[in-house]
Amino acid sequence: MMFTPVSNSTLSFCGSDNSSAYKVDNGLLNNGCFLDALGVVPHVFLLFSTFPILFIGWGSQSSKVHIHHSTWLHFPGHNFRWLLTIVLLLVLVCEIAEGIVSDGFNQSRHLHLYMPAGLGILAAITSIVYYHNIETSNFPKLLIALLIYWTLAFITKTIKFAKYDDHGIGLRQLRFCITGLLALLYGLLLGVEVNVILRRRYMWFPCPTEVKPPDDLQDLGVRFQQPFVNLLSKSTYCWMNTFITSAHKRPIDLKTIGKLPISMRALTNFQRLRKAFDAQKGPVPLKGSRWIWLALRQAFGRPLVLSITFRFIADLLGFVGPLCISGIVHHISSDNHSALPPVKLLGVHFISSEAFLANAYVLAVLLFLALLLQRTFLQASYYVAIETGIKLRAAIQTKIYHKIMRLCTSNMSMGDMTTAQICSLVARDTNHLMWFFFLCPNLWAMPVQIVMGVLLLYSLLGVSALIGATVIVVLAPLQYFVATRLSRAQKSTLEHTGERLKKTNELLRGIKLLKLYTWEHIFRSSVEETRRQELRKLRTFALYTSLSIFMNAAIPIAAVLIIFAVHVHMHSATDFDLSPAVAFGSLSLFHILVTPLFLLSSVLHSTVKALVRVLVLCPQYALQLQAKIVNRKNKAKQDVNRNFEQQDQELTASANQDEDVCIKIVNGYFTWTQGCPTLTSIDIKVPFGELTMIVGQVGCGKSSLLLAALGEMQKISGNITWKSILTACVFRKRGSVPYASQRPWLLNATVEENILFDMVPNEKRYKEVIEVCQLQPDIDTLPQGDQTVIGERGIILSGGQRQRISVARALYQQTNVVFLDDPFSALDIHLSDHLMHEGILKLLRQEKRTVVLVTHKLQYLPHADWIIAMRDGTVQTQGTLKDIQTLMNRQDKENTTELKRKSFRRPMYSTDTLATEDEDEESSTSTDEDSLRAELHHRTTIPWSSFATYLHAAGLLLLPLLVLSQLSKHSLMVAIDFWLAHWTSRVIAAQIESAERNCTDTKFSHSSYLQVFCGLCALGIVLCLVTSLAVEWTGLRVSRELHCSLLHTIVLAPMRLFETTPLGNILNRFSADTNTIDQHIPVTLECLSRSTLLCVSAVGVISYVTPLFLIALLPLAVACYFIQKYFRVASRDLQQLEDSTEMLLLSHYSQTIEGLTTIRAFRHEQRFKKKLLEHTDANNISSLFLMAANRWLEVRMEYIGAFVVLIAAVASISNTLCSQLSAGLVGLGLTYALMVSNYLNWIVRNLADMEVQLGCVKRVSGLIHTQPENYDGLMTPAQVPAGWPKYGEIQIKNLSVRYDSSLKPVLRHINSHIRPGKKVGICGRTGSGKSSFSLALFRMLDTIEGQIVIDGIDIAKLPLQTLRSKFSIILQDPILFICSSLSPVFLSFNLDPERKATDQMLWEALEIAQLMPVVKALPGGLDAMVTEGGENFSQGQRQLFCLARAFVRKSSILIMDEATASIDMATESILQKVVMTAFADRTVVTIAHRVHTILGSDVVIVMKHGAILEYNEPDVLLEQKDSVFSAFVRADK
Repeated sequence: MMFTPVSNSTLSFCGSDNSSAYKVDNGLLNNGCFLDALGVVPHVFLLFSTFPILFIGWGSQSSKVHIHHSTWLHFPGHNFRWLLTIVLLLVLVCEIAEGIVSDGFNQSRHLHLYMPAGLGILAAITSIVYYHNIETSNFPKLLIALLIYWTLAFITKTIKFAKYDDHGIGLRQLRFCITGLLALLYGLLLGVEVNVILRRRYMWFPCPTEVKPPDDLQDLGVRFQQPFVNLLSKSTYCWMNTFITSAHKRPIDLKTIGKLPISMRALTNFQRLRKAFDAQKGPVPLKGSRWIWLALRQAFGRPLVLSITFRFIADLLGFVGPLCISGIVHHISSDNHSALPPVKLLGVHFISSEAFLANAYVLAVLLFLALLLQRTFLQASYYVAIETGIKLRAAIQTKIYHKIMRLCTSNMSMGDMTTAQICSLVARDTNHLMWFFFLCPNLWAMPVQIVMGVLLLYSLLGVSALIGATVIVVLAPLQYFVATRLSRAQKSTLEHTGERLKKTNELLRGIKLLKLYTWEHIFRSSVEETRRQELRKLRTFALYTSLSIFMNAAIPIAAVLIIFAVHVHMHSATDFDLSPAVAFGSLSLFHILVTPLFLLSSVLHSTVKALVRVLVLCPQYALQLQAKIVNRKNKAKQDVNRNFEQQDQELTASANQDEDVCIKIVNGYFTWTQGCPTLTSIDIKVPFGELTMIVGQVGCGKSSLLLAALGEMQKISGNITWKSILTACVFRKRGSVPYASQRPWLLNATVEENILFDMVPNEKRYKEVIEVCQLQPDIDTLPQGDQTVIGERGIILSGGQRQRISVARALYQQTNVVFLDDPFSALDIHLSDHLMHEGILKLLRQEKRTVVLVTHKLQYLPHADWIIAMRDGTVQTQGTLKDIQTLMNRQDKENTTELKRKSFRRPMYSTDTLATEDEDEESSTSTDEDSLRAELHHRTTIPWSSFATYLHAAGLLLLPLLVLSQLSKHSLMVAIDFWLAHWTSRVIAAQIESAERNCTDTKFSHSSYLQVFCGLCALGIVLCLVTSLAVEWTGLRVSRELHCSLLHTIVLAPMRLFETTPLGNILNRFSADTNTIDQHIPVTLECLSRSTLLCVSAVGVISYVTPLFLIALLPLAVACYFIQKYFRVASRDLQQLEDSTEMLLLSHYSQTIEGLTTIRAFRHEQRFKKKLLEHTDANNISSLFLMAANRWLEVRMEYIGAFVVLIAAVASISNTLCSQLSAGLVGLGLTYALMVSNYLNWIVRNLADMEVQLGCVKRVSGLIHTQPENYDGLMTPAQVPAGWPKYGEIQIKNLSVRYDSSLKPVLRHINSHIRPGKKVGICGRTGSGKSSFSLALFRMLDTIEGQIVIDGIDIAKLPLQTLRSKFSIILQDPILFICSSLSPVFLSFNLDPERKATDQMLWEALEIAQLMPVVKALPGGLDAMVTEGGENFSQGQRQLFCLARAFVRKSSILIMDEATASIDMATESILQKVVMTAFADRTVVTIAHRVHTILGSDVVIVMKHGAILEYNEPDVLLEQKDSVFSAFVRADK
């Protein structure tokens, strides 16, 4: 087993027990000691020659080097040199171990057996350090020392090997094999050195090869150094040390992590993938998806093969651990003298490999080295696979974006591909592909690992091992079934989650309207009902998750029980009995085998999902996009070819008369869909350098005409001429056209960046545009002025501000043509006039720009040089004002009671925007309030208070059950293993006792031990089930409680919360954060508690077995503490950075799709593609650093685990020599020690994950503590008189209100008396307090003083629900609620969510709102579907539906807040008359920008700075020439 201690411990180089040790009668080279001494010479030479250079002369040498020291100039054979040096070190360690073991058979110590090897290790380390310094300093001439060293070492080892062979020492002697291997290694290193000389030509060659640093390293912004560092740093991630430790001092941001290396950038990998795709497009195209896989293999196959190779090596090394444990326990439990005795030749002993491996200490060291190598190769496999997956993801994302840029908006508008689907494609499907690449090595390695494990188990346990493996294989389909059900449950849950988020988003978008109409309880009930359905699916998901956790824990216990029971039954009467070596060796093997057996089903399931995603992602999507683009272009090309001669003749004939025409459309038919054309018989011309106005009623096709000219609509026939140049594809010929859409599209950037839009800054013009659009007062109110980031879709701005910034962007561009689509709709009369006169008539006209303006403001028609009048999708007339004045006058006189209009299904893109609310948390593009800067600076310790909040929500019943079940389960697991150790130790003790008594009958009774073992295992299986159920049910309880509290709080929260908090932030609490609480925290909590208890159990068991381990535990614990401390901070920052960059990436996709028309109109496709590459690279560099940080942690924890195993093994062996420690306990301790590294990894990783996930609980908890509105009143609903308010009399007495207690009053000392049934008009400049006046009637503001009395009741005394339910209001921004797949929302629901009105009442309201013809034309009528944002209706039609909604309610008081801003003047005039008629006996308060709309009011109120400036009848105020109202009226004409 082990060497016997010698009596004489005299220390001598050649030993003192052999008188012939120093004799050289037969020649020096025939003396074994001399041969070993000769091998010292090269090592001494290297040490003495390199140390002065390294420590004395390096400074002067490096001063001559002109290359920065942070660069790595790898010499030829760099990686091979490092690999050979590492192998050399391992062989030298084996030589030392062999020398020490051989020396144990001598009477004195022979230093020559292991001292040369020790010097060789020192020399090898010195050589690689020396080489590294020369390489990083690019001073290759000093490599001459290494050349000499490798030559001398190769010669000495070759001589030694030859002499061994001469004396008959062969392969049976281990030292012979080691010497030959060393000679080979030194020879290979010599070859590497010669290769460097020949390649670099640096010695005797006259012209050395000039070498430059890699392009990446010339850019000091590249900080991801994994591709450039040496092999040791690559394998141990030492280059991350500085990065990880610096993260603890300051936050990690994009500047900290720098740029990606060129080979990892999205553009590089996109080009690589594109080349691979192009290579597959041969003369005979491949069918199915085979060509895709061939392209992926060509582009990214080589690193995947490398990853699979690393995984194979790691798995093979993984089996060394159980075999070594079995060997150690076997040698401890019995005196082993079966190995061959050593042979004495050349004066020293030579041992065989069997005798070498019979030493327990050798096995401990071998186990340690195997663990180091196994973990290193495993992490290298993970790294290469994930890095390749990230590269593939970047390439696919870039390819998708390039397709999006060429998409036909009309195809998307009909729902073929929505923004949410594309975001899901980018966020989810590409990640599936990435993880498929990560799983690929598992697919290849797991079958081999399973076969190897079963064979080794069979060698230890015989047939019983096959029976145990069969049990697991039989149960594998059950695992696959559970995994499949789990995936289906998750998919079903996601459907309901998406539905809940849609409803929540609708609730948040329309929260102001819902509160004003007291409909919030209706929508809250709808969300709660969907949440209940979601929770039912979550319960199913939790059940299958519990089953999965249970089976992962219980099946190994059952299999071990069956294996040992069968083994005892079959071999109890033979020598092949159950021993500690067999038990714990097989147990360690079983731990290795269980992982691939369990994961194989999950890996196969994930692989199938990835294959499906590839089929969806690559061929169908790519080909679908291509088809849409190609069909569109081909159609245009066919039209051109068909009519080319005719068009050419027409152009030639009209060339002279059309010289002043900028845009001309002849006989154009355009459509958004494949059905009937939206625009018909379009014959228009737009003169050069003049102002062209397009007018017409709501829904007549004005905006569509602009988009048709830009090429965004599908052209059925006709031709479009830009500057008299006929183009088959408009995009290829026309230049940039600044386009301001009807609904403004803004970037999530600063105000300045939105206006400049990547143009060269021109301070003078910038100031002119700001002044023209009256933006300076608004900019002054922003926190950082024009450097303020305006958020997603300009969420922090008002509608008018967004509109003016959009117009300012168009005005700032210095191009020939400008398109403006209804830019005045959200502006008051003064802003409209200023923009018209100063911006369009002055700024643009002076520059001779061609301006095409869509507008409803007919008072500006006299300024137009050319007018195009639209009606029902065609051009009614065009010409100057005089040409069409007769027709316009006649149109004003017609249809005084109703307007018959055709309904045009307008696409979601026709207004250049999309409602892109997310279907699930992964496609969420909303901006989190924890923005990148705030998130990265939010660095605290583990949020234990949030953890307490989470556990408190679990309740008093589940929490104790969770804790007790976990403790009981792991205590029982330890008890099972302890019983196994006791059982096997008793078997050995019985055998020894029988041997001492010379008994032939050595039969041992296992029955009592087996019964206890069975009972413990059965109880353990039950506790596994209880624990898994307790964790998941705790998570469900917390999910239900927190979401219910959050929804209740949000619905009751004051409007101030929604005005100061972006919608996306609140929605994120319901999406990403709720999803984390629902599905991720329970899993993380279970894994964290399990790994922590397992680690504590392992350390406890090892300490019990070998108390000496406690001495080494302290430094290891300190190392673990600092590693986890630094890693947690860096990991948290990197996870948040990855999430933030992914959010920015998805936001860029969303913004691009929303603004696709604007981007293409401006011709900024390349700019946005470049921005996409920046966002993709930022996300990928974050992912790569996070992945490298995880590898950094795991390598270090694995190395600490290896040291734990080494210390435990050495301590156990030594303890066995000193005392009678049972072999069973030694096996138990080593088996537990082997798993410590895994437990440590999972503890730290899950602790970091839990820290990030508890941030979700903290954010949700923060919102839950929001102070709600005061819904109670001094009166109860029963005390309010029936039918109140009956008359509609409003008395306002000295009223002052404010939005928040921290803000100044917005209304000051308002006094007013509105008599019953009167029509009151309110006007004033923007910010004068008009809307605040209306909101005060609904108690939406804080009252400082005064009161509002309606029909004799102070509204402050009324319950809030009762008050708001008695009024009707029409807001400026029209809101329609959408339909969904699970619970359709029809048009009738938008008119009457309370379901109180009959269909007849709804039709009457639609008739009053002039919408009856439109609704009747829809399929389904009142049951017609409403698309996202109501985009299947025009802006004006949506506003009319809101009017109809108010008519349905028939309240005594109606407030109209800018209700007709998006309606043409003719329709508005009719509606005003209808309102006056329908609400003749009711009080109507109208707030208007267009002053002429309130001329028919009974009373006019003019407001300024929150106070009433003028209050009188309109005729009286008009007679006062100096009145503000008369000035407004004059300006509005």
